Amino acid sequence: MMRLDQEQIREMLAAAEERGEAVDLCGLNLSGMGLFRANLEGANLVQVDARSTNLSGACLRRACLSAANLSQASLREADLREADLSGANLFQASLYMADLRDADLRNTSLQGADLGKADLSGTNFRGARYDNYTRWPFGFDPHEHSRGGTC
Repeated sequence: MMRLDQEQIREMLAAAEERGEAVDLCGLNLSGMGLFRANLEGANLVQVDARSTNLSGACLRRACLSAANLSQASLREADLREADLSGANLFQASLYMADLRDADLRNTSLQGADLGKADLSGTNFRGARYDNYTRWPFGFDPHEHSRGGTC
């Protein structure tokens, strides 16, 4: 898995934004990076290793994060509307107050994840795995929504 430094990633983001295109970071190692409030709208982040990465406040709307490793990542207050997180590892990730409306979380690992105060409207949880340490928004019943698919 290729690893670029944080400055190289920021340069790629700026160049893509300047061209009006979504950035392609497919398969890169982003673990431990600080990408606070980064604009990753529509980005290709398939199979990225983003363990312990700070993506707080990032715009990941319509981004493809399928099969990404986001374990222990901070996605607090991130915009993940319509994002594809299918098959992603979100073990102990913080998604507190994240906007996950219409996101695809099928077959994700949510064990120990914090989804407190997250907007989960229309989110697909079919096949998602969670445990007693997973925090949900007040009143949210994961059993009801994991069977039916969306909430």
